[in-house]
Amino acid sequence: MKKEEAKKRIDKLKKLINHHRYLYHVLDKQEVSDEAFDSLKHELYKLEEQFPELITADSPTQRVAGKALKGFEKIRHKTPMLSIEDIFSREELQSWQNYLRRITEQEFEYFLEPKIDGFAVSLIYEKSLLSKAATRGDSRIGEDVTQNIKTIRSIPLKLEIIFLKNKIKKNIEKKIKNLLIKNKIIEIRGEVYMEKKDFEKLNKKLKEKKEKIFANPRNLAAGSIRQLDPKLAASRPLKFFAYDLVSDLGQKTHYQSHQILLSLGFKTDSGKTTKSIDGIMKYWQDIEKRRDKFPFQIDGVVVSVNSISTFKKLGVVGKSPRAIRAFKFSPKEATTVIKDIKLQVGRTGAVTPVAVLKPVEIGGVIVSRATLHNEEEIKRLDIRINDTVSITRAGDVIPAVTRVFKELRTREEKKFKMPLICPSCSMKLVRPEKEVVWRCQNENCFARKRKYFYHFISKGAFDVTGLGPKIIDRLIEEKLVSDPADLFSLKEEDIAPLERFAEKSSCNLISAIQSKKSITLERFIYALGIRSVGERTANDLAQYFGSVEKLEQVSMEKLENIKDIGPVSAKSIYEFFKNKTNLEFIEKLKKIGIKIKLKKIKNKKLKLKKITFVLTGTLESITREGVKGKIRALGGEISESVSSRTNYLVVGKEPGSKLKKAKAIGTKTLTEKEFLKMIK
Repeated sequence: MKKEEAKKRIDKLKKLINHHRYLYHVLDKQEVSDEAFDSLKHELYKLEEQFPELITADSPTQRVAGKALKGFEKIRHKTPMLSIEDIFSREELQSWQNYLRRITEQEFEYFLEPKIDGFAVSLIYEKSLLSKAATRGDSRIGEDVTQNIKTIRSIPLKLEIIFLKNKIKKNIEKKIKNLLIKNKIIEIRGEVYMEKKDFEKLNKKLKEKKEKIFANPRNLAAGSIRQLDPKLAASRPLKFFAYDLVSDLGQKTHYQSHQILLSLGFKTDSGKTTKSIDGIMKYWQDIEKRRDKFPFQIDGVVVSVNSISTFKKLGVVGKSPRAIRAFKFSPKEATTVIKDIKLQVGRTGAVTPVAVLKPVEIGGVIVSRATLHNEEEIKRLDIRINDTVSITRAGDVIPAVTRVFKELRTREEKKFKMPLICPSCSMKLVRPEKEVVWRCQNENCFARKRKYFYHFISKGAFDVTGLGPKIIDRLIEEKLVSDPADLFSLKEEDIAPLERFAEKSSCNLISAIQSKKSITLERFIYALGIRSVGERTANDLAQYFGSVEKLEQVSMEKLENIKDIGPVSAKSIYEFFKNKTNLEFIEKLKKIGIKIKLKKIKNKKLKLKKITFVLTGTLESITREGVKGKIRALGGEISESVSSRTNYLVVGKEPGSKLKKAKAIGTKTLTEKEFLKMIK
């Protein structure tokens, strides 16, 4: 990027970041996620690092946050409450260490601790008693929130040494006692926070009262501390987590500071020390794995030079100390640029616009594409090529664009115009009446055929292990298969000559395909890829008709009378079984030996009727498909997302965001063991 382009980008970023910083830190409002905000700040920091001559005094990187609200008295910090610069990768971690080594020409020991996502405050103790508490404010002047802070029970009102198993050195202990006796001022800093379970309970109560709910625990904690009436703060389950001892009590390292904080009765983390980048990475990876198990929100690991004298000697750049970094976890949301918009053709002919992105890491995965859903969604968000956008990726959800930063536009953005021909077969696209999706109606379209193969062998259908998209593509390209039925006629000698296929791998693949010749009726119907027919509808059809032959003779009137099958699905099913090509394909499957079984269910066994389940995490004794099958066999329903209609969330190991949502809205949860007991 040229200097002139960088200057324009920096100016736009500064304006946008300052706007959202004001909303977040002054008004306690939030329009973008923390991850997206961090991503914007990081981009600005990297640009200023590349062009240091463009750094100005009004840059967000040169200040901390916010302005004091008028409702509180001002307090000047004797030692500024500085911010911590973020890093996001091992490469940036290594670069930071190399930078410190160039300055000091020495090796370092690092202190590591989880970075709690709370609201920073400073506590001042005089004569051993809590006398003042202040917010960060603009780093030099904060707000006096003493009365609100005093309502937090995890903050001691009087400092006393509490003896722990892990005792601090006797000479330091003696110095602390002397300082307390001499009534010296002692300053301690930390985060006010709320545990996740308490946050969910409180938000639920606010929702029931039809009051404003909070986006996250951090906002709730900040809003509580900034209330003028301390009774409101007292009514909320706030807690305090100490992370820094500003006063000199004889400590030589940050590790000793934390031991002193523990000895004084503060909740803090003992942390860990290491001398290597590998040690930092191991700790970071361990904390990230356990991230969801922490009772409070954490968004990374704080890495500090352990020696306090070296820490001070390294000094400050802008508003951040050189000797400390916040090593953030992989975000579930980040900002990037749309480089292009291309079309993707699905198995039913649905044409979906897809954003080609400047690669960005989200949730530990490099994302280079994101769905734009349809033409109407592009118009709604006013998405253009070269736009800076916010991308989300939660769990297994396909990355999607959630926000466009129009403030960063440079007039080089291009509007997207939906093409009128299929990108695969060049046939004219059609947009059916009352639909938002454009479709390719050519049944011989290569892109449609390929996606249909993928669907046919997927988990909910024939579930052929080892037969992935790359192999399917190769088989189609080599003209070894023209439709999915041809898969069951393949021989070892057909596959073995292909590049990268050894005798053993070809034998294994043929065995895997042949082992799937027996299939249940509901799976078979789902595998056919009938438009608007998912796993649930396929199960309903199987139980209602009992055979493929009866489905082939079905009337439109009969379909419309089936519960839970609407007019759109009914029309799609009817037209599918009236299509001669589809009937010939089904007959072909029968002739090559596909055996279709029916698991007929008697009404008296429908113990899960009208009960909706959602699954999250990894199950140990039964597969996800097995669980879905049992639920449907007992009349229950499966949903992919938690909502007010969900009756139970079945929770396996390492559950995702569905568990958090279930707790927030009060959905009942079941362990794997409890679920199996329920269906016995």
